[in-house]
Amino acid sequence: MLKARQHTLNIINGRVPGYQDLQRILVNHQGLIEQIIPMTEEFTGDAPVLNVAGDWISLGGVDLQINGALGCAFPDLKPENAQMLAKISQFLWDVGVDGFLPTLVTTSVDNIQRAIATIADFLPTQTAGAKILGVHLEGPCLNYQKRGAHPAEYLLPLTIEQIKKVLGDYAHVVKVITLAPELDTTGEVIPYLRSLGIIVSLGHSQATAAQAQRAFNQGATMVTHAFNAMPPLHHREPGLLGAAITHPDVICGFIADGEHVTPTMLQILLRASYQAQGLFLVSDALAPLGLPDGVYPWDSREIEVKNGTARLADGTLSGTTLPLLIGVQNLVRWGICDIETAISLATNSPRKALNLPGIIDSPAANLLRWQQDEDTKELTWQRLFC
Repeated sequence: MLKARQHTLNIINGRVPGYQDLQRILVNHQGLIEQIIPMTEEFTGDAPVLNVAGDWISLGGVDLQINGALGCAFPDLKPENAQMLAKISQFLWDVGVDGFLPTLVTTSVDNIQRAIATIADFLPTQTAGAKILGVHLEGPCLNYQKRGAHPAEYLLPLTIEQIKKVLGDYAHVVKVITLAPELDTTGEVIPYLRSLGIIVSLGHSQATAAQAQRAFNQGATMVTHAFNAMPPLHHREPGLLGAAITHPDVICGFIADGEHVTPTMLQILLRASYQAQGLFLVSDALAPLGLPDGVYPWDSREIEVKNGTARLADGTLSGTTLPLLIGVQNLVRWGICDIETAISLATNSPRKALNLPGIIDSPAANLLRWQQDEDTKELTWQRLFC
């Protein structure tokens, strides 16, 4: 029999991703999750009991690729609109996200450094909402042929000199950088970035499987939006994606909006990737996230949002305006994976990609409660403590 120390809350009969059967979640006086133990284990304690009746309990989501929200694109950040970061952080918290990486797509070096500086100045002041975990630079060292919606005039060669120019004095704020590894003819850039503590993600790339494997050997550990902006899988040349999903130490982000990748290909991806251990969900959401469908400015161009999908005037897919946890609901709705896996892909897996702590010692305030309707099978969530 386990006799626990004094706790403030005893959450019982919860299903927790990564744990078998029903669990007891014990919250200590600091509001942190201290223990998770099976309900089959005898326990004595006098903390108030919350019975979640078999529902799934998880931490909130972590979004490693999100380009903006509420009409603000992160590359457009400047001191004059820095207050948008607080509003966006609160909005993301309200849609189930605990932490995120503001993602800066390809733009001028001046814009990149101004936006990073604005985020860096905001970080010490943040007191509420989804936590900013650092910056994701998606570019500007990308392959012209796979640039997608990234403006060609701002693409840069992949050299240490160009990387230093882009990072300036803010390397410590950048957590992830997406680059096309085949552009590095020296083999020095990825080791240099890793020496700065920056996670290297491969994307917007024409890399062959051999080129991708070389980048993984140099220290790259992630892939940006699997299938999108990279060569398709081919039975004689598996390419970047084939090399990634068969590599035990590489984790791939993917978008589950039904537009960027069809559900059938997502099913193939999940089955091929070590039972989804090498995958995590991202939103890839753009500035109109949280706003209705319509036409919105996007750098010097415009995007049209219809049913949560954003495209340039020429039809080029540029992103979504759907929150991260919609991807969880879609995976379950499409029958691609079970509820536990779907939840983990948005909560546990991105934390693993950033080497963040798991559920133990996390604030109980971050917990989500997931419920599935018996008739429609629709999956919904809410903050356990509102």
